[in-house]
Amino acid sequence: MNMLIFIIAGLLVHCVFLASIFDIYFTSPLVHGMTPQRTPLPPPAKRLVLFVADGLRADTLYELDDNGTPQAPYLRNIIEYKGSWGVSHTHVPTESRPGHVALIAGFYEDVSAVAKGWKENPVEFDSVFNESKYTWSWGSPDILPMFAKGASGDHVYTYCYTAEKEDFGAQDATKLDTWVFDHVKNFFQAARSNQTLFSKVNEEKIVLFLHLLGIDTNGHAHRPNSREYKDNIRKVDEGINDIVSMLEDFYGNDGKTAFILTSDHGMTDWGSHGAGHPSETLTPLIAWGAGVNYPQKVTFQFFKDEFLKEWKLEKWKRLDVNQADIAPLMASLIGVPFPLNSVGILPLDYLNNSAHFKAESMFTNAVQILEQFKIKMIQKKETTLSFLFTPFQTVAGLVILLISSFFLACLCKSKNKYVPKKDLTILLFQMLSIALSTYVVNSTHSSLHHKQGLPVINQIISWTTLASSLFVPLLSPTFFFQRLLSILLSLMSPYLLLSTGYEALFPLVLSGLMFSWIYMEKEALQHYDDSLKPKLAVLNFSYTTDITQFRQLHLDDIRRSFFFVFFIVTAFFGTGNIASVNSFDPASICCFLTVFNPFIMGSLLVWKIVIPFVLVSCAFEAVQVTTQLSSKSLFLIVLVISDLMALHFFFLVKDYGSWLDIGTSISHYVLVMVFTIFIMLLSGLAQLLTTKRIELWGRTKRHSM
Repeated sequence: MNMLIFIIAGLLVHCVFLASIFDIYFTSPLVHGMTPQRTPLPPPAKRLVLFVADGLRADTLYELDDNGTPQAPYLRNIIEYKGSWGVSHTHVPTESRPGHVALIAGFYEDVSAVAKGWKENPVEFDSVFNESKYTWSWGSPDILPMFAKGASGDHVYTYCYTAEKEDFGAQDATKLDTWVFDHVKNFFQAARSNQTLFSKVNEEKIVLFLHLLGIDTNGHAHRPNSREYKDNIRKVDEGINDIVSMLEDFYGNDGKTAFILTSDHGMTDWGSHGAGHPSETLTPLIAWGAGVNYPQKVTFQFFKDEFLKEWKLEKWKRLDVNQADIAPLMASLIGVPFPLNSVGILPLDYLNNSAHFKAESMFTNAVQILEQFKIKMIQKKETTLSFLFTPFQTVAGLVILLISSFFLACLCKSKNKYVPKKDLTILLFQMLSIALSTYVVNSTHSSLHHKQGLPVINQIISWTTLASSLFVPLLSPTFFFQRLLSILLSLMSPYLLLSTGYEALFPLVLSGLMFSWIYMEKEALQHYDDSLKPKLAVLNFSYTTDITQFRQLHLDDIRRSFFFVFFIVTAFFGTGNIASVNSFDPASICCFLTVFNPFIMGSLLVWKIVIPFVLVSCAFEAVQVTTQLSSKSLFLIVLVISDLMALHFFFLVKDYGSWLDIGTSISHYVLVMVFTIFIMLLSGLAQLLTTKRIELWGRTKRHSM
């Protein structure tokens, strides 16, 4: 009976774990309840025509054939004389549904849609079509209905051919696109004699969506390099030309129509898509008409790829975008609210309008994205315990105070050790310093937020804390835990003052990892001789050990040295490394000064970056003492590992390619070589911090057991 209960419980636990990944990773990230945001100024276009050539690769559209003739002469003419162009960078999965959602709704597909094969709406979402006055769409039954289904009201109309027409075995799939072009022409012909329809198509803020599936179908059936695929591109080019001419005639050349041609995804040479190969993620984007910039001639433009030369388009400015950026572009052109769930950033270079209009549009775009953040924050706050939903500055201070208080209580209750009052005084002083740093950070940010400037008392406390951070640890006992805790508390105070958010947790977490490393290495010694395994509580950094007592090197010592190098690298990248200086936030040094001084600011930020290195180096000193190994021996292994890294990057140095490639290869080698010198200096500083003690009140006797 007990065995049966155990088996049932095990099955239930595994079922919960199996279902948990869908609840954690595949639940919808979309939020609802945002307020629609619309540019307040009059839009440049009354209507928008969106052509989506499904499965069209950017290189295939833009390239010239062997005779120097464009694959799409009409669209090439648009690029050179009428509009703007570029490459739209799609995201994986490069499938039709996710691509169209990014284009029309402005966000990258809801991951929960994977459970439905990217075919249905897992949740309702907003789109440019939904925000329009009217949208008419023609094309595939796989794509069009999902935007009509999610629309509020009855203003998105779809005209689809039957699913049977999507035949990969058909000789010519261009008939799918011909069907779309013919039905659009028939629709506008009918509008001339239908007064109700005529009134609707003459409204403002309308969208015409032509989904052209033939290129994708021919690509799957015959491959993108086939005659059928390229012939289909020419047919689409001719069809777009006809539609544009027909619409201009219908609307009397009023100049109020904007046109966009793009694709949902590309296709590999072997006729597939879904992954992240450039042939799948690079799609064309051509825009022209009302509100769109005219071609911009340039003498030079830099892109990592070599496409401009291959396409003979070096003279015309190429404007690349992310696929989700097209949705806010369309919304801006016809003056509808930006889709509520859009994460796209309005590509200003495509707009031909006043600076005022561009500024208002960008501001509206920013507010629309901010609305999502606010809703997400409210939802997070409602589902999180209130004491956990607090600013990080208050929490890398309270946590440290709790840890140090626990250690202080254990130290006072210890029966095996006499703790001098002055040692307790130093520890209490450091805890007070942590509390003051926490207060100063919050007080300074509050003062600056209310535009009251940096309080003088806060500035004095900050500079005093910084100046004492390397001095105070030297007053503490050199016993392992006491000295390491003293170093942590002293360095955490200035780190808190130099932090703007969550990065203040990093040194604390790193220190916990360092204590675990020290304990692990102590336990590993019993593998050789149990008598070598010391008690950490009685170890002292300042003990001088006779050289004859040092043990011989073991293979495990290579691991210890490697761990040191690994942790140093972790400390380097833990909070952004040197990039923190290049893109620094002025808020990180506002507790020290608010007047621009690049030398002092840079020095403060460099010290912030160095603090995690010091913590790792002190832990390495502890490991050396714990394992009863000469510091020189272990450090020589570290130097060998560093030199091997340098040798690796030495052979990767380039003297060819772009300036970026050459500079990057040189900087990697230089960083590794400087790293070797840097850890030597760190070793010296760590020895000073761990082994030296300053006696201000005279020498006291040490008692330990």
